[in-house]
Amino acid sequence: MKILCIGRNYADHIAELQNEVPDEPVIFLKPDTALIKNNDPFYYPDFTQEIHHELEIILRISKEGKNIQPKFAANYFDAIGLGIDFTARDLQSKAKSKGLPWDLAKGFNGSAPVSEFLPLTDYPDLKNINFILRLNQEIKQQGNTSLMLHPFENIISYISRFILLKKGDIIFTGTPKGVGPVKIGDRLEGFIEDKKVLDFEIK
Repeated sequence: MKILCIGRNYADHIAELQNEVPDEPVIFLKPDTALIKNNDPFYYPDFTQEIHHELEIILRISKEGKNIQPKFAANYFDAIGLGIDFTARDLQSKAKSKGLPWDLAKGFNGSAPVSEFLPLTDYPDLKNINFILRLNQEIKQQGNTSLMLHPFENIISYISRFILLKKGDIIFTGTPKGVGPVKIGDRLEGFIEDKKVLDFEIK
């Protein structure tokens, strides 16, 4: 399976990192070794001093497809959840300053904790879903899918022009503002509406 991620999909997050607004979705990938499931702890690696949390709605691809038109994209995913796109910001900043790829800053082991997946039938309006991240019981990020620059169907359509989507692939759909550092001993909790779906510690 593949983990496909969208960068710069919320205007307020683009502004907080002082990035340019892209004309098209920004795509990057994480390896399957980035996954953490079942609320297992995240172990802070020794190659970075600055890991940031980035909370995102994730999609589960339910069947194979390529060159998918936006109007048909809803047929290609069957569930949503929450994921954390852990980012080694110091490594990313160093790579960006040299014009180099920043795969290691996003794709290191354990950089993609994900929740259980919830059926789409639980969410009649996919363009109005609230989600929240609490860090040590304090709200740090809150978003709503209505604020996406590229909605789910456009993301799926765009990626499928270049990369064949297969059943079981996961798409991270972008983070709202409020990204920030985590440290050993922190506890992260993620909510979709009022349902807690993530709850794990940094060790």
